Amino acid sequence: MNNREQTREREIEQEAAHQEHQQQTGSPPMAASAMDGVAATALRSVVTRVHQAAERSGRTADRIRVVAVSKTKPVSLIRQVYDAGHRCFGENYVQEIVEKTPQLPEDIEWHFIGNLQSNKVKPLLTGVPNLAMVETVDDQKIANNLNRVVENIGRKPLRVLVQVNTSGEESKFGVHPSGCLELVKHVSMACPNLEFCGLMTIGMPDYTSTPENFKTLASCRSEVCEALGIAEDQCELSMGMSGDFELAVELGSTNVRIGSTIFGAREYPKKN
Repeated sequence: MNNREQTREREIEQEAAHQEHQQQTGSPPMAASAMDGVAATALRSVVTRVHQAAERSGRTADRIRVVAVSKTKPVSLIRQVYDAGHRCFGENYVQEIVEKTPQLPEDIEWHFIGNLQSNKVKPLLTGVPNLAMVETVDDQKIANNLNRVVENIGRKPLRVLVQVNTSGEESKFGVHPSGCLELVKHVSMACPNLEFCGLMTIGMPDYTSTPENFKTLASCRSEVCEALGIAEDQCELSMGMSGDFELAVELGSTNVRIGSTIFGAREYPKKN
C-alpha cells in the first residue's frame, strides 16, 4: 500500500470512527468546551492578520476569503463563530457536513475541502443544499460524477476548484502540475453543470518549502488563464492554512482555510 492509499485509508477510518461515536453517544466527538469562549476572538485575530498580510503585499483584504474549517468541532462552537458574523465554513468529511448542515442556519456557505470519493458525491450534494464550493476536484472521474449529480438533482451549477499536488508528496491528493491545464479544460468544457473558479493546494508541513508550493500553484494559474483567455484575478488561489496563511496571502492566495487557529486543536474519537 503506497502513501496515498494509506492516507485515504486513514481518512475513511476517521470518518467511520466519527460516525460510530455519533451513533453510540448521540453527540459530536468533542463536547462544547472552554473553546466556546475564545473562538470568536480567535476569528477576529485571523481576520486582522489576513488584512495585515494583504497590506504587506499591496492587496485589498476584501478579495480574500477566510474559510473557517470546523472539522471534528461541535455545532455549538460553529454557531459561536457564526454569531460573530462569519458565514463561510469548511468541512473535510461528507458524513460530518451532512450531519451539521441541518442544525445550522441556511445562509452558511459551506466549502467541502476533503478528498471526495465517487460514492459520496450524491449524499454530499443532496444533504448540503447550501454547498457553495467543492475545492478538491483532482481528476476527471470526480468532475464527471459531480457534473452528473448536479444535473440529476436540478441544483444550480456547482462552483469548484481543481486541486493541484504542488509538493509532489505521495500522501497528498491533487493532479500533478503538468496535468492541471488538461483537467481544468475538462471541467470548463465538458462539465456544464460545474463552474471552474480556480486552483487549490496544500503546502508541505515544512513551511520553509511552502513558498515553492505556493509559487507552483501561481504558475499553474498563469498557464490556465493564458490558455483559457481569462484574467488572473478571475481565477482563485486556495492556499494557506493555520501555519502558513499569512505567507499564502502575501503570495497571492484568495482563499485561506483556517481550522485549529480558530477552533483549537482537533480531537478524534479514540478507537477501543
